Amino acid sequence: MGRVRLTETDAPSEAPHPNPSPEGEGLSGKRLGGRYPNDVLISGFDILFFWDARMMMQGLHFMHDVPFRTLYLHGLVRAADGSKMSKSKGNTVDPLGLIDQYGADALRFFMAAMESQGRDIKMDERRVEGYRNFATKLWNACRFAQANGIGGSTSLEPPAASHAVNQWILAETVGTVQAVDLALGEYRFDAAANAIYQFVWSRFCDWYLELIKPVSSEGERGQVDEETKAVAGWVLDQILVLLHPFMPFITEELWHGLAPRDHDLIVAHWPMPDARALDPAAEREIDWLIRLVSEIRAARTELNVPPGARLPLHVRDAGGETHARLARQQAVLGRLARVETTEGDVGGGAAQIVVDEATFILPLEGVIDLVAERARLGKAIAAAEKERDALGARLGNPSFVERAKPEAVEKAKVDHADKMAEAARLQAALVRLG
Repeated sequence: MGRVRLTETDAPSEAPHPNPSPEGEGLSGKRLGGRYPNDVLISGFDILFFWDARMMMQGLHFMHDVPFRTLYLHGLVRAADGSKMSKSKGNTVDPLGLIDQYGADALRFFMAAMESQGRDIKMDERRVEGYRNFATKLWNACRFAQANGIGGSTSLEPPAASHAVNQWILAETVGTVQAVDLALGEYRFDAAANAIYQFVWSRFCDWYLELIKPVSSEGERGQVDEETKAVAGWVLDQILVLLHPFMPFITEELWHGLAPRDHDLIVAHWPMPDARALDPAAEREIDWLIRLVSEIRAARTELNVPPGARLPLHVRDAGGETHARLARQQAVLGRLARVETTEGDVGGGAAQIVVDEATFILPLEGVIDLVAERARLGKAIAAAEKERDALGARLGNPSFVERAKPEAVEKAKVDHADKMAEAARLQAALVRLG
């Protein structure tokens, strides 16, 4: 499975032939009104020799040229357990039923995201449901935009941006467009779909919309500034254009819902953003902020800190750039991580977080029961390590690996990796307590 590129050198040289080519054109010419040869043939690998090879041989014989320049071989759609679908086995899937339940866009995106060269597609309904949730997240993001006065863009070029968060999302958009273009050029539809998915879900929805969420100094709802409205609207337009080949129905609906348009999304210009005006320093600052908030949130969750508790945040060994970033991002840290930077000594138990050169300390004395928390973590670590070692011993047993069903071996590998990660995460949480 993959693609094969056919060139004129793959065809025989121009020599007298008993069947002259139609219209008398040479090897590189277009015949049959420009319809021969074609550019790309998309085919299942199972008919490579039954159909595709015969097309090539007969095209070379009768037309003096290959019938297509690129042959893309996709995988087969199989049942969830990897077996071939068969009516006699009763393991076929009705795509219309999936469309009725999850929508055509979710099914299309699933097929693209799973279409990896050299691999068949296992029909996993849970993955289709996950992409339906992805479409819902995009819909809610557009609703948030509309509620805050963010509409469609009026320019193909990225708007000017002075805020670090806006410069960051423009840079992320540029990187995503480049990744999608490269993947599509290499017929890696799975890589293209996953690049868009990660950008929309993890960067735009989970972080950018949270970072720009308007909150006044009194904690009440504020207003999004005009620069942010322009940037957010432009990025949303790029998302809809990039997603349209994969999810044509919801993107067309959102395209017209965000702003009055004089054309449909299918004829919109493909994104070609200019990266020359971006600020690497702003990108690094937002990446630092995301890492710090993520680490604080993870520590709070692992140590059972009450979600509503506001904690002081002490910093040690920080350089001048980190102090400047803390000053600029203090309001965001207070809203997203529920911490407030402060001075003074730290007494009692505390969680320590290292981000770059600085160590951030969260005092926990009086917030949680430190003795009980250490005991809980110790028991959880012991349980996770016991399961990890048992799974490792099973996988190390040649009798199990050779005789068990492949899906059982694969599940044991996944469970073993999960328990290893869980034990490491809990151990890190215990170390943080000091």
